[in-house]
Amino acid sequence: MLFLASLLLAYLVLCGSSRDAFAEEESGGTVSTVQGLALYGEPALSEDFTHFPYVNPQAPKGGSLARAAIGSFDSTNPFIIRGTPATGLTQIYDTLMETNPDEPFSQYGLLAEGVRLDPKRRWMEFDLNPEARFHDGKPVTAQDVVFSFEILRDKGQPFYAAYYADVAAVKALNKKTVRFEFAESNSRELPLILGQLPILSRHYWQERDFSATTLDKLLGSGPYRIAEVQPGRRIVYQRVEDYWGKDLPVKQGRHNIDRLIFDYYRDQTVALEAFKAGNLDFRLETSARQWATAYDFPAAKEGFVKKLEVPDGQPAGMQAYVINLRRDKFQDVRVREALNLAFDFPWLNKKLFYDAYERTHSFFENSEMAAQGLPSEAELELLEPYRDQLPERVFTEPLPIEHPEELRPRLAEALNLLQEAGYVVRNGKMVNTETGKPLSLEVLLYDTQFERVVQPLLRNLSRLGIDGKIRVVDVNQYLNRLRKFDFDMIVGGFPQSNNPGNEQREFWTSAYAHQPQSRNLIGLENPVVDELVEKLIRADSREELDTAAHALDRVLRHGFYVIPQWHLAATRIALWDLYGYPQPHPEYNLDLEAWWVDPERAKEIRPRQRGD
Repeated sequence: MLFLASLLLAYLVLCGSSRDAFAEEESGGTVSTVQGLALYGEPALSEDFTHFPYVNPQAPKGGSLARAAIGSFDSTNPFIIRGTPATGLTQIYDTLMETNPDEPFSQYGLLAEGVRLDPKRRWMEFDLNPEARFHDGKPVTAQDVVFSFEILRDKGQPFYAAYYADVAAVKALNKKTVRFEFAESNSRELPLILGQLPILSRHYWQERDFSATTLDKLLGSGPYRIAEVQPGRRIVYQRVEDYWGKDLPVKQGRHNIDRLIFDYYRDQTVALEAFKAGNLDFRLETSARQWATAYDFPAAKEGFVKKLEVPDGQPAGMQAYVINLRRDKFQDVRVREALNLAFDFPWLNKKLFYDAYERTHSFFENSEMAAQGLPSEAELELLEPYRDQLPERVFTEPLPIEHPEELRPRLAEALNLLQEAGYVVRNGKMVNTETGKPLSLEVLLYDTQFERVVQPLLRNLSRLGIDGKIRVVDVNQYLNRLRKFDFDMIVGGFPQSNNPGNEQREFWTSAYAHQPQSRNLIGLENPVVDELVEKLIRADSREELDTAAHALDRVLRHGFYVIPQWHLAATRIALWDLYGYPQPHPEYNLDLEAWWVDPERAKEIRPRQRGD
């Protein structure tokens, strides 16, 4: 995104930098060194802030937190395509800057104590904190930053290449300063994206194969290090007592718990029983049924276990049955719309979910970016050049798309669509009139807990003559099939932030449709979508971003590429009541790093967990 000069002046704000450093522009002016950046306007915190406002800077240190991970793992390298990485590995790495969970998108210095952004957006520079150290005591240098960027872009998951696509060059100016040069039409959020860059140790990796899986206790510079690895069973992180950044404003009152434990279970049912028994301390509950019925065991009734619902300030995004367009049978939009019509959310919500959820319609649900009604004038300006490439209903039918509420007329409409697409029912089976092949699909799962949710959809499809099956595999096999896009349909998600940007390329664009392990799960190859994604990424203002998101959302929804499911604008947490946490919680993201163990409550509750 290209900025107007006035917006740029507001974008660069001095937030905590005690230095008077400047860089010369090619025009002969100067660029101030700052310590904070915001995507729009100015960062909320003043230059002398000492900690994030919501944290408890006097929080006690110590204790442990055990939680479940599902499936298995065979690698401690989370950055590559190969292997199944363990949960929680980001805890061992620092980034150049730290995001404030209490702001929409603002960052403050972590490894970088200062940053300069060219007003013409041709480059930016980071000055590293001279105190920054890896866990082996060696300093973090500009060469480590260059190495990290290049190896993640070239050998990491496709996500990184998409994220960093607008970086033209990166170079170390000296031991403590690194410079990024940008493509001419870069995105507004690119400077903040680079602030999120995890920094790896060049000296550690230069003799190792970065692309290979490993179970080594990898070297980082973050607040935790890997303490214990039991492949496929458990990984434990230990707080680094002499962590170099513990006194920084962005770290005060955070990373208080000594040991973070992730125990692996094959499915959520077993993990829930482990929580009830006191073997786990904390649980994110994703099942409405369990939330309503499963927490009446003795420890909960006695007050040792509590339930929280933490409001979620982020868009709900899209959780859905994802349809794989790489399968020829799903190429016809009428077939995909018919599959959507067979999904009966009101029945599910009433019978299985205790009316806990709302139906998801938009890919930017629960936000101002969700398209509503007919296209606005601003949307039409974006969409009109593609009128010949888009279905007319994009311009004439309001959102949300109107379908019958009751199941019988929905299935009747679905049947008509399938017949228009060249299908007919023969001997109770929906078959293609040209090929004679029956229309069938398989839903790939890795957790048996979701079977009860899928079955009603398959039952409705069977009424149309469509043969639907469920295939449950272990996590490793699931991930292998996902990498190769070997599925008809999965339950997938497209998470969104309040400021969508470069990651949208990997979700929707043609370049990622056939890249193994990309997040273009649909296999979408649509030139209109490609161009709308670029318009969203390069929007110059909040208004332009919202308009581009509306247009993209509208085109995606009229493509019926997924069967939208449901959402809850909160995070459900069950925990043994020995933890303190910020109240109120930060507005935009749950920050578990700001929690702590209450020593007094732990004395009472730990014996109860162990059954003493």
